[in-house]
This record gives sequence, structure tokens and C-alpha cells, in this order.
Amino acid sequence: MNTRTARLAGGLLAILSCAVLVAAALLYLGGGHAGDTRIHLTRASWLQQEAEAFTTPPQSVTSAFLAGEWQSVELPFRPRIALLRQAASGRADEQAQHVRVSWIRVDVTGPQQGAEALAIYGARIKTDGTVAVYINGRLAHRSQQNGPLYNSTRTPLWITLEPGQAPVKEILLRLEHTPRSQVALSSLWLGPADVLRPAFLVREWVQKELPALLSSAFMAVGLFALFVWFRRPQDIAYLLFFNLSATCFLRGLHFYVSLPIANNWFAWLTVNSLFWLVLAVHFFLRQLHHRPLKWLTRSLVGITALIGVLTTPVLAVLPNMPTVTPMIYPVAALMCLIASFVAGFLSWKHSSEGRLVVVGLLLCIGMGMTDWLLQNNFISVEGFYMGAYMPAVCFATFGVLLYRRYVSAIAEVEQANVRLAERLKAREAELEASHRRLRESELRQTISDERQRLMQDMHDGLGSSLIGAIRSVEHGKISGDRVAQILKDCLDDLKLTIDSMEPVDADLLLLLATLRFRLEPRLEGSGVRLIWEVREVPTLEWLTPSSALHILRIVQESIANILRHTRATEIRVATSAHEEGIQISIADNGAGFDLAAALASGSGRGLQNQQRRAAALNGSVVWDSRAAGTTFTLLLPLQAN
Repeated sequence: MNTRTARLAGGLLAILSCAVLVAAALLYLGGGHAGDTRIHLTRASWLQQEAEAFTTPPQSVTSAFLAGEWQSVELPFRPRIALLRQAASGRADEQAQHVRVSWIRVDVTGPQQGAEALAIYGARIKTDGTVAVYINGRLAHRSQQNGPLYNSTRTPLWITLEPGQAPVKEILLRLEHTPRSQVALSSLWLGPADVLRPAFLVREWVQKELPALLSSAFMAVGLFALFVWFRRPQDIAYLLFFNLSATCFLRGLHFYVSLPIANNWFAWLTVNSLFWLVLAVHFFLRQLHHRPLKWLTRSLVGITALIGVLTTPVLAVLPNMPTVTPMIYPVAALMCLIASFVAGFLSWKHSSEGRLVVVGLLLCIGMGMTDWLLQNNFISVEGFYMGAYMPAVCFATFGVLLYRRYVSAIAEVEQANVRLAERLKAREAELEASHRRLRESELRQTISDERQRLMQDMHDGLGSSLIGAIRSVEHGKISGDRVAQILKDCLDDLKLTIDSMEPVDADLLLLLATLRFRLEPRLEGSGVRLIWEVREVPTLEWLTPSSALHILRIVQESIANILRHTRATEIRVATSAHEEGIQISIADNGAGFDLAAALASGSGRGLQNQQRRAAALNGSVVWDSRAAGTTFTLLLPLQAN
């Protein structure tokens, strides 16, 4: 499967998954079937009262005991909010600490099945105080206790009724709130719990659980990016990604956190995290278009710091309350729009990543404006807070950037590996050519050295013997038998020289076997019996053609001396090994000789040559001559010194 096919298959799979989720949501939200017994409550009455403070809801109350004039309203109920007037009067209301109680009465008509467990479901109740719901005058549900909470408008209403109880005639909702805020209520559903529960679960999952999951996933990836930045501090993009994930996580807390968080500091965190998010996106965009934009950066940082100080609960110059904060959000939206347009202008033609971020940022702005309209009752309260999915949009947008950079880094590494492999291959070819030239040079040098060695050896041995024989013949001082003997010795020297050039693989026995092959016919012609007692000995790693020739000439000289001077009838050749090295011994049964006299006289040149050659091998020679015969011993080391 090629890359294009894989991308197409992945896209189709993603679209199919989204379609399945949407279909399931519509099925659950639509609910019902033929013969559905649900009752959709869309008519209500509204009554608002003043109170001194937040109080605990009574255990029972009916609309008949409430003083005031009821107003007929439609559900969803979203009274208009005058933002400017509320912002101007909010400070005085904050100091007065007054409380308002909005009562919403819903009369229920229509058949109800008493055999099944009934439930009341509403998409949303909006207030910043305690919510109490009375069924037929008795308290059935209470939430958001202990005064105003800021995270009070995201959880749908769900009340289950016990089977067999009296039919529901009146649903009375008691909504406490501060005068600077306003309430809202979606339409209500009354019916079997099994029928209404899917819509409630989908609403809660889409509005709370799924955004919490996506935000947590974004935060987890952000923490991973932070640890990557610790190892690669020069790559600031990972730190900016962590800042994005952290600010998105803080910004989305009020969508799904159900803990009783005090209004002041939680509102301050909610408001200012939006400005922090805008700053984080701005710095990320600067990394993409590579423009410092000092004037814009200073302006955004200054506004963010100013808003943070003015909204601090300690100073409370701009109180964190619904009468003021709705006027602050447009400032964040304006900052975000300016940053988006500037970044889009700088990077639209030059950076596809910049265009992607700008599109994602504009989408987030649209989501935020939708939430602002929903929060301030400009659109239906039954809608969804799209701002809960801003972390998901940021995650997807900046995750795509990091993914592309990751893939690009892998591609660069692969290309670097390819280039490295090519350079390595070229280097190997160069080394191979250099090695080949070196081998050729070494071969030429070896041949030259071997030629020089052979020439020197033939000059010292064979050449010297022939020259001596020629001079003796010219002066008539040598017999024909002596000439024949000299020629035979020269021929043996020539054969030994040739044999020394054969590879012996550090095997001394093979070298001695070659010598035996050469000398045995001569011994048989002389009537001398050869006793061969050569045994297995360790290999000599230092055995080269030059050292082999030395060994052959030493042994040859010893046998030649026996044939010339001892009149022996038997020669015994043996080998043995000991700790100090290898021993080659040659013994005969001929007449002995005086070793000292032979070495002192001129006739002992052959013995001296044997000593010289043995010393060249880091070895030694020993003679033991007696009347019954002579034993010659050559000692060779196991390792070259």
C-alpha cells in the first residue's frame, strides 16, 4: 500500500468513526419510538424574589405559598442580559451582598406510567447559586450548595423518581443567584428513566467527560514535550507546546470540574488562562514566521499582565463576577484576532504550518464567541459549550505541527543515513583501492626482499663453492672426484634454496620431510642407512622462507659433514619438544672429531656457519663427539623473540 492510499484509507476511517459517533448521539438524543410516553415540558411560569443571603432550601414548598406575580415564559428560558448596565451596577451589588431567588414553575399534564421508574431530564440549568427542585411540593434534588459556584452550568439535570409514587403535577425549581448574574433553564423531559437516560448520558459525556479526556490527553502530551525540552533546551517549540497544553487545561477546567471551587480565585484562573493561551499561541506563531514583532508582543504581554493584576481577588479592581468578566472576554477575542491576522499575513504565503495554526486559532475564536453568546443568554441554553473542545482543536493543530516535524526529522535522519552510507561506501572503495595498492606494494617489496635474500644466499653459498671449484680446476689442484663432490654440494644447495621457497605453514615436520626427500637418494648411493625418528612437535609461527632455509642448511651441513669425514654407515634423525623449545638431533656411528680443534682450524667453517645460522634463529647448536659417533643437536625457540 503506497502513502497516498494509506492516507485515503485513514481519512475514510476517521470520517466513518465520526459518523458512527454522530449517529449514536442523534439516536440517543432523539430517543423514543412509536408509543413513546415521554412528556416534553416547554411551558413554565417565572417568579423572582429578593433575599438577604444564600440560605438552605426548605424541605417542602409549593407555588401557592410564594408571594409575587408569576410571569408565563417559554422553555428554554433565557432572560435577556444588559451587560453594560450590569457591569456598571455590579460593584454596588457586590458590596451589598444581596441575593435573588428565581422560581420556575412547570405544570405537568398528560398520562404518566406509574409502573416504571420515571425521571426528569433537562439539558442545562444556569445559575451561580444553589439549585433545588421540588416535585409536588417536596424537595427531590439539590446541587451547588454553599453559595455561588462558577462551574455551575455544564452538568445536565437528572432526577429519578421512585416507582409507584403519585403522578407529577408540579415541578418547582428554586435557583439562587447574585443580582449581577442571570439564570437560564432548558426545556424539561418527563418520562421513563430507561428512555431518557441515553440522552442524559450523551449530554454529560459530550459536555463533560469527552472534553476532560481530550484535555487530559493534551496535557499528558504537553508533559512529554516538557521532558523532551529538558533534554533539548535549544528547541523552544517543545516548551511552547507544553505552555499551550497547560493553559488549555486550565482554561477548560470549568467545563468539567465538579468540585466546590470558590468563585473568586477560580474565576480569576478561568479568565486569565484565556489570555495566557493567546500569549502561548502568539509565541508559537513567532517561531513559525520568524518575525520578532516586538510591538505586538509587548502589547499582548502588557494587556495580559494588566488584566491579571486588575482581576486579582486581593485587589478586586475588576471583580471576577458575571457582570464584569463578560466584558473582559471580548478583549481576549480581539487580542487573538489581531495575533491571528498578523501571523496569517506574515506566514500565509510562506508557511503552511502558519496557515494551519491561524485556521485553528480562528476556529477556537469562533468556539469561544459561541460560548460567550450561550453564557450570556444570547442563544439557546440547550446548545453545547463548544469552548470545551478548544483544547482538542489546539491539540490537533499543534499536534499536526509536531507530527510533521517528527516525520521531517525522521526523513532528515534517513537522508543523513543514506548520505552517510554513500560516503561510507565511497570510503570503503577508497580503502579497498588503497589496500589493494598496499598489497601490491608489499608483494613487490616481498619479491624484491626474497630475490635479494636468494641472491645473497646463492652468492655466499652456491656462488662461493663454484668459484672455489673453478679456481682449483684452473690451478690443477683438485681431482675429478672432488669436482664432482663440489658440484653435488652445489646442486644440493640449489635444491634447498628452491625448497625453502615452498609454503610450509609453520610446520617443521613438513620442512624436514622435504629435506629427507632431497637427501635420501644421495644417502642410499653412499651406502648410509637413514633412521627417521621425527615425531610430532608444536608449530612454529615464526617459520618463514628465510628461517626455513637456515634450518635446511644447518641440517644439510651436519649430514654433509657426516658423509665427508666420519665414514659412518648409519644416520639417525630425531625431533623432540620441551619447555624451552624444539630439539632436532642428528646422530651417526662414525669416527668422532675434536670439536675445539675443528673450530680453531680453517676446516671448521661449516661448523661456524651452523652456529651463525642458529643464532639468526635465536637458537643454538651443540655437538657431542665421541669415538663411537657424534650427536649434533639444534635447539629452536617456540616463540620468536
